[in-house]
Order: sequence, then C-alpha cells, then structure tokens
Amino acid sequence: MTLLEILFWLFLFIVFYTYVGYCILLYFLVKVRRLLGLHHPYEGNADYEPEVTLFVAAYNEKDYVDAKVRNSKSLNYPQEKVSHMWVTDGSDDGTPDMLQQYEGVEVHHNPARNGKIAAMNRGMQFVKTPIVIFSDANTDLGEDSIQEIVRLFRNPKVGCVSGEKRIRSRDADAAAGAGEGIYWKYESTLKKWDAELYSVVGAAGELFAIRTALWQEVEKDTLLDDFIISLRVAMQGYTIQYNPNAYAIETASANVKEELKRKVRISAGGIQSVIRLWPLLNIFKYGRLSFQYISHRVLRWTLTPLLLLLLIPINLALALQEGLFDFGLYSLLFWGQVLFYAAALLGWFLENRKLKVKVLFVPYYFFIMNLPVFLGLRRYLKGQQSVNWERAVRGA
Repeated sequence: MTLLEILFWLFLFIVFYTYVGYCILLYFLVKVRRLLGLHHPYEGNADYEPEVTLFVAAYNEKDYVDAKVRNSKSLNYPQEKVSHMWVTDGSDDGTPDMLQQYEGVEVHHNPARNGKIAAMNRGMQFVKTPIVIFSDANTDLGEDSIQEIVRLFRNPKVGCVSGEKRIRSRDADAAAGAGEGIYWKYESTLKKWDAELYSVVGAAGELFAIRTALWQEVEKDTLLDDFIISLRVAMQGYTIQYNPNAYAIETASANVKEELKRKVRISAGGIQSVIRLWPLLNIFKYGRLSFQYISHRVLRWTLTPLLLLLLIPINLALALQEGLFDFGLYSLLFWGQVLFYAAALLGWFLENRKLKVKVLFVPYYFFIMNLPVFLGLRRYLKGQQSVNWERAVRGA
C-alpha cells in the first residue's frame, strides 16, 4: 500500500470509530459484562431520601419563571426536603422580582453580569443539602426526576447523576428540531451503555446532580460548566451515572442558525475542556474513564472533524489514480462522500425555503454538527467566546 492509501484507511477508521465503531464496541463490551455476571445494579437503602437543592442559574428568564416554579413544586418528592434556589445574577428584566412572589423560593441576585459559572460558584456557598440538582430555567422536569436521581445516589461510589435531555418534536419539525432529536436519542443510548460499562463522560446541563461535598469551584471563564463539573467529580474516583427516567424537556432550536450558534459555543467549550482536563488523557491513571472520555468526547471535538475534511482530497487523489469514473473501490467511496455532502447541501437549500424532507435531516445535521468545531476552534483561539449566557432561540 502507498502512504496515501495508509493515511486514507487510517483516517477512515478513526472517523468510523468516532461515530459508529465506539457505539458498536461499547454494545459488545456491555453484553460481555452481562454474560459474565459483572453488571449488578446497586440497590442500596430503599428508604434513602435525602434533602436536595434544586438549583437554577438564570439570566433574564421572566418568560419561563412561572412555568418553571410550578413544575419544580409539582415534582414527586417530599416538598419539605426540596430547597428551591435561584441565582439571577445580571438579570434586568424583572426575573428576581417575579421569583420573590413565590413562597419557598430562595433568590440570590447580584446586579453584575459575570456569566453562568460565576453565578453557580457564588450560589453554591448557600447550598446546605447533601445533594444539589442543577437545572435550566427553560426546561420542564419529569415528575419523578428527583426520585430517579436520588435513587442512584444510594451507591456511595456515585458522585454525579445525569438526567436525559429530551426534545419536544412535532411532525412539522425542521432540520434543527428533527436532527437535534435524533442526535439526542443516539446520545442517550451511548450514555446508558457508558454508565453500564463504568461511567458517563459528562452530564447534560439541563438536568444533573452532584454530591455537594464534591463540588469544586470552576474557573470563571469556563464555557461548558456541566461538563467540567461532572468530570472533575469523576476524577476524584467517583462515577457519573445516567438515568433516562429523570429527564428535562425543552423545545428544539428555532432554526438551524440558532442551533449553529449553540453548537459553536459548545465546540469552543469542548476544546477548552480538553485542554483544561488534559490529565484525564492519561489512560494509565484513569483507565476506563480515560478510554470512554477519549472515544466519546475528545475525538469528536478535536481530531475527527479535521480528518473528515482531509479525507475528501485524499480520496479524490486515490480515485483519480484508479479512474474516477471506473467505479472501483476508491471512486465509489469518493462518490459516496460527494452524495452525502450533496444531500446535506440540498437539506440546507430546502430548509431555507421551508420545505421539509426528513431523509435529508440526518446528513444536514451531521454537517452542522461538525462545522462548529472549526468555527469554535477559531473563536476559542481568538478569545472571542464570551462566558456570558448566549442562549439559542428555541422554537415555540
């Protein structure tokens, strides 16, 4: 084989492993553990019912306050054991004043706007319960979410529990909504298997909980607070577990432009997180956690999108050597790439004209899932990503 062929197959393998291969490998590893009888869910004390704090860091969320408070107070858990805490730093739309009207809601407000993580760092000093549950203001929680989260904390080795993010979908969903929904279903499956193998690698900010004693103050310029907080808990020797029965539900991004804005921020935060969590790359120290972290997160945020880009000219060069229209192996693979990206382009074209062809949503969403990695890297290197809230507009 020529050097070009070796690079092609190596790059293709890494791309395949990142998006499909790891999922397949994880499935078989979990199956083997089950066959060997190594998977024993920890039952613990069935009467375990600790006090919890439902913590919401909010910036200008007046449109969601009433629904969120009502939802929080309707959850199936003894209300005398739930502290409702909101930190509304920087809000100037009346959010703090609205919250003061609700009995049993503790509000901490600072007029200065320093970003979400600064609000979380400040608010954590007021948490007195052994478990703190973080949730976003614009999400509704399933009625049994607190119970389902607490149940996993019966195991003393569990330091963090991630709930499931669900996307409200409609038959008329555009690419942003349909693509995001498909993506989160795929992610949820991976998280279930990750948790069963050892640990989830990062919690969903819409709903996750930690043991309060394991909280570590996070750098004030952190972009992905949920990711950093949860993995630093895992680096202390605890696991992050996942319970899809505890869920937060929200509407999808209003359109692809808004979804792209959200993902660029996540990509910039992902690159920042990989740099900030560099010790976790040491597989000799962290073992399975490092393996899962690299396979599930690091490759997606760093190497694989670059290899996707490089595969196009390398494949074209090999196809030209073989005969571009002779339809040998390399030419077939090249035309397969062309067809995939053409489908993504057609999806974009139809999206802009409000036409819905769902078969095109997957290639389209895959493209806008990887494009932000390059945009996020540029933004991160230029220091242009603000730590302040930059919420994407959600659909109605």
